[in-house]
Parts: sequence; C-alpha cells; structure tokens
Amino acid sequence: MKLIKATEEDIPLIQDLARRSWENAYADILSKEQMHYMLSEMYSETEIKNHLQNPDYHYYLILDDENSSEGFIGYEHNYEEKTTKLHRIYLVPESKGKGLGKEALQFLNKKVFENNNNRIILNVNKHNAARKFYESQGYRVYDEGVFDIGNGFVMDDFMMEFLIHK
Repeated sequence: MKLIKATEEDIPLIQDLARRSWENAYADILSKEQMHYMLSEMYSETEIKNHLQNPDYHYYLILDDENSSEGFIGYEHNYEEKTTKLHRIYLVPESKGKGLGKEALQFLNKKVFENNNNRIILNVNKHNAARKFYESQGYRVYDEGVFDIGNGFVMDDFMMEFLIHK
C-alpha cells in the first residue's frame, strides 16, 4: 500500500472514489436524496480546492500494490488544540478487508505525532458499521450529536477519539 498526497488534479478521482464508497457504505443508512446532496456539497470541486489550499488540511490517495486507487483519507491538523480531525477515510467496496484502512490510520497516527497533536477525532454515522472498525483500532465514543447540514437533512453521529501517547 502507498499513500500519495493528492493535488487539485486528483479532485475528479476523489469525487469518484467518494461516490463509489458512499453508494456502498450508506445505501441502507441515507436516502438517495441525502446522499446526493451530501456528495454534491461536501465533494464539490470548490469545497475540495478550499481544503487543499488550507495548510493544515491534507488529502492522500490510498493505492494498492499495483498502484490502483482504492480510496482516500482527508484530515485536518490543529482542528482543535493539539487535535487532528479525521474528516474522511473511504475505501471502495472491493478494497475493504485488505488492511488498507488500518494502514491508513497508522499513517495518520504518524502524521499527527509529527505535527505535535496528540488526539484524533472523527464523526461516524450512528448506523455505520465503520464504528466497529474504529473501535478495533483503539478509538472510543466520547459524545454524540445531530448536526443540521442544510436542505432538511441532518447527520446523526457518534463522535469518536483516539489519544496518541508520546
């Protein structure tokens, strides 16, 4: 597995990987309307460009050993004091179960440590099986919330954290 820093040229690929992942991960959780709305808002070219222009926000493409794009990770250092927020980590369905998610989280741990942050936070939909994956990697639920994302939709999430011990 390799992680390659994404650039603006990779925006169409990130959008495609997000769509493919979401169609699988959220098919039984979100309505088609909410999924379409969230993808168009959160993964618009403008939104991703804004992220890439933020020096604390990083996207990496997750490639397998044959250099095939299997997913991506997006995170933001210093989201809160000494805290990095994992905004997005998605793998296409055919890549799940190969250890790529674990390796991507280990990569994130290293980047967080190098940046002198000692905590990683993320939100996960309350009905998303990914919660069990995060728990298996040492994350724990510390809160929950319902967040209005516009257009009559909400995100009903657990908030999770992982503490990095130095």
